[in-house]
Amino acid sequence: MKGLIFTYLLTFLGVSSSIISPFYGFLAYVALALLKPDALWEHSVHGGRFSLIVAAAMLASWLFRGCGNWDLGGARRVVFLFVGFWLWALILACIAESPPHAWTYVEQMSKILLPFLVGITTIRDIKDLKSLAWVIVLCQGYVCFEMNVRYFGGYNYLYFIGFAGMDNNSVAIGFVVVLGVAFFLFLNTERYFGKLVLAGCMAFILHAILFSFSRGAMLATGIGVMISFFLIKKTPAHYSMFAVGLAAALYLAGPEVRDRFMRTFEKTKTGEREASAQSRLNMWMDCWDEFKSDPILGCGPDHWPLRARARGWTKVLEAHSLWIQTTVETGVPGIMMYAGFYLLVIGRCISLLRQIPERAPPWYGDSCRMTIAALCGFFVAAQFVTLEALEVPYYVALLGAGTIMIYQRAKARGDFDEDESDWRDQQPVVRPAVVTGSLEFPMYGIMN
Repeated sequence: MKGLIFTYLLTFLGVSSSIISPFYGFLAYVALALLKPDALWEHSVHGGRFSLIVAAAMLASWLFRGCGNWDLGGARRVVFLFVGFWLWALILACIAESPPHAWTYVEQMSKILLPFLVGITTIRDIKDLKSLAWVIVLCQGYVCFEMNVRYFGGYNYLYFIGFAGMDNNSVAIGFVVVLGVAFFLFLNTERYFGKLVLAGCMAFILHAILFSFSRGAMLATGIGVMISFFLIKKTPAHYSMFAVGLAAALYLAGPEVRDRFMRTFEKTKTGEREASAQSRLNMWMDCWDEFKSDPILGCGPDHWPLRARARGWTKVLEAHSLWIQTTVETGVPGIMMYAGFYLLVIGRCISLLRQIPERAPPWYGDSCRMTIAALCGFFVAAQFVTLEALEVPYYVALLGAGTIMIYQRAKARGDFDEDESDWRDQQPVVRPAVVTGSLEFPMYGIMN
């Protein structure tokens, strides 16, 4: 019953707040997209099309206000790549062998692109960006909390059933992405209560990744943690935090988790890898053969499962790699725009980190760091599963693009002087440890 009440309340707030600003409706839409009430509270929430209702109010308000502010600055090319990929998929759908499959793909991407455009054109300041980050973390944190409750209740629902029609591997990708956002939001938050809430969310998310038994997600989590380590400012407190986090991860990862992860690298006596890993390699080889037949247009949006069936695959039809399947289905132009969308966000965030002056609000640096860490983890995890309609990575990319846009607007207004000397302009220095009664740690890199 609580789920139904919350869903109705969130829908009402999304519709009513859209009258004030389309961005508030966008936040409600993001919350519904991540929580997926009909799957999370399936016993009480049935149908209702709540997301559609909020989306209609959000888009109506956005159109009435002239489609927001299109002064996108450094985020302009990011948006153009996303729109370009959607248009390319639209063109391919018009000439596809199986129009129903292709148009379903275009429809799914439209449900992500339109809210993305509303968000990027209605974000006004740092406060809006923080609100989006909090919505992402809290919603995914609550989903992970529910998965933990079911796990400790004696049934690993996430592993055996998945969530909202997605299997354990697909769901775990979203958790990996949000973990990076939660960590840097934790560092940026000053209030102890906020830090406590975020710490709880991170614990639930990390444990959910582990008992999902998704080896790709575990590998991506490890890479994301390493990237985060080199992105944060190096202080004794941060070193201690990483030590505590590593100890917690090792404690939460029981023998079964460690054993399943290590089987990824094992080979049988015939020289083949474990069955799941070997099937992926075989599938990717077939994808390569299909790609060579038409590297420009591809086989069509959402058409690889059809080609896989024709090649003799029965149980597994998806390519189990977002990047490989997108390349096969949309050709070289499609993957260049699709992967370029994420890579450009990461590149712009790295560039911005080297420019931010000391007097600028800490959010700019922390938002860039969370975007880089989260999307790098996503890049790794998405190599092992196909799920182009997963919303979380797009919203995290929106966080990075929005930060770049707001920073450039603030810079144009003269909110801070970027000409002053800044430690980021200096060459990296390695300081030896000095015994002075307190620990001294070496400083690495240019983004400490």
